[in-house]
Amino acid sequence: MSETLTATTIESGGANESARSAIFTNARTANSFAATPVTDAQLVAVWELAKWAPTAINSQPLRVLYVTSAEGRENLARHLSRGNRAKTLAAPAVAILAYDSDFHEQLPLVMPVMAGMRDVLAADDAKRGQMAQFNATLQAGYFVLAARSLGLAAGPMAGFDAETLDAEFFSGTSWKSILVVNLGYAAGDSFRDRQPRLEHSEVIRFI
Repeated sequence: MSETLTATTIESGGANESARSAIFTNARTANSFAATPVTDAQLVAVWELAKWAPTAINSQPLRVLYVTSAEGRENLARHLSRGNRAKTLAAPAVAILAYDSDFHEQLPLVMPVMAGMRDVLAADDAKRGQMAQFNATLQAGYFVLAARSLGLAAGPMAGFDAETLDAEFFSGTSWKSILVVNLGYAAGDSFRDRQPRLEHSEVIRFI
């Protein structure tokens, strides 16, 4: 294409540069946090924003366990990779993001025009599990962007033992962990240098 493509090619009706910067272009994974507390109301607000982004048949299988106490973070840290423990212990709040394999039970509420899908999915564990994992992972991305848009720094991590974590935090439930996200306000040394991103010419094709 002859047009030079940039992040600002499409302007009308979109977010302004400040918002794009906070969510995407200037945002980085937080590795350390200031002592500034994060309130329960702020943590609820992250979900209240993230919940509006789309999922298949409005399934919304993501579930969130916020760990805010020192004892809870210490218990959580035991299940994390060694390199993730110190920053989790120092974060004001940590979100354990999980998928609910019984999400289909809510379909009559969240998608009443397709309420019959509850019974279809109840009879197909494999399809239900795949759908839950995919859509909750999609929502996990929305969750990180929502946190950033509300002024919080986020440090998402996949380095943990899901089996032992789930046994401690989700025993007796249908929740299965997919991501751990440290949340708070960035400390002065929180961010590493920005690493290169692939150019659009390397990843996009047109037909």
